[in-house]
Amino acid sequence: MDSPKKVILVEPRSFCAGVRRAIAIIDLALERHGAPIYVRKEIVHNHYVVRQFERRGVRFVDSEQEVPEGAVCVFSAHGVSPQVRENAAARRLDVLDATCPLVSKVHQEARRFARDGRTLLLVGHAGHEEVEGTFGHAPDQTVIVQTVEDAEALDLPADAPLAFLTQTTLSVDETKDIIAVLRRRFSDLRGPGTDDICYASQNRQDGIRAVVPRSDLVLVVGSRNSSNSIRMVEVARRLGTAAYLVPDVTEFDPAWLAGVRVVALSAGASAPEILVEQLLDRLAELGYADVELERVAVEDIVFSPPARLTAAAE
Repeated sequence: MDSPKKVILVEPRSFCAGVRRAIAIIDLALERHGAPIYVRKEIVHNHYVVRQFERRGVRFVDSEQEVPEGAVCVFSAHGVSPQVRENAAARRLDVLDATCPLVSKVHQEARRFARDGRTLLLVGHAGHEEVEGTFGHAPDQTVIVQTVEDAEALDLPADAPLAFLTQTTLSVDETKDIIAVLRRRFSDLRGPGTDDICYASQNRQDGIRAVVPRSDLVLVVGSRNSSNSIRMVEVARRLGTAAYLVPDVTEFDPAWLAGVRVVALSAGASAPEILVEQLLDRLAELGYADVELERVAVEDIVFSPPARLTAAAE
C-alpha cells in the first residue's frame, strides 16, 4: 500500500525579528502620524506586506528625493547609505529608521575597516538594496564579490590590507566557499568577529537541509526579490531535491505534485505566516492534509522599535 501523503512544515519560518521590527515601525508610525507616511523602497521584500500597507495609506517610493519636504519617511529594513541620510536631512524629513540591527552591525564593521585603511571585499549581490547601503559607507574602498569566480579574479596584491563583509541573507555554503578563496589568496585579510549572515537566514537554510532527505518536493513561500527565500530554494536544489519559490498560493502549480508523497514547506524571513496557511489549505485540498512539524531551532530574538514610537503608543 502507498504511504500516505504528507507535508513537513519547517520551523523556524516566516518573519524574523528584523522584519517584525520594521513592520511594527510602520504600524506605530501610522498610529502616531496617520496616513500618508512614506517608505523608501519596500519595507521588506514581500509583495503581500507591501500591498497591505498601501491599502492603509503607506506610499512606497524609490528615492528619498520623492518624499515631500518635512514628511515622515521610513528607511527599509535593508538599510541605506550615508548619502541617503544626508539627502533626507536636507529635505527635513522626519526619518524613522527600520534598518535591521544585524545590517547596522555590518555598516559599523564597514566604517571600522575603512578607517583602518583596508579595502573592503563585500560578498553579496550587486544591486540588492542591502549591498547598496553597505557599499555606500565606504564606496571608494569597497569591491563587490558575488561569486567564487569573482574572488579568484580579484586583481589585488597578495599582501594588500583587506577586510571582508557579507550581505546578511546569503547562502551559508556559497559564502564559505568564497571566503575560503579570499583567505587562500590574501595574507592580510580581516573579517568580522562573527558571521554576518543573519541567524534567521542560517536557521531557514538549516531547516531545508534537515528535511530534504525525507522530502520529494520543497516549497518555499517568498517573493521573487527576497534574497533569503531564493537561497532556501537553492539549498534544496543543490542537495538534489526539486524545489520552487511560491510568492503566494495563486502561483502554486499542482502539476509539481506529480509522483510526490512528501512535501516540505517553509517560508523566507519576510513572508507572512498567512501565506503559508493559505498554501497549507491548498495542499490539504489536494490530499496532503497530514502535517508533521520539523523544528531545527527556536528563535526568541526581539528587536524593539525606536523608543520615540513606543513611548507615543503607550
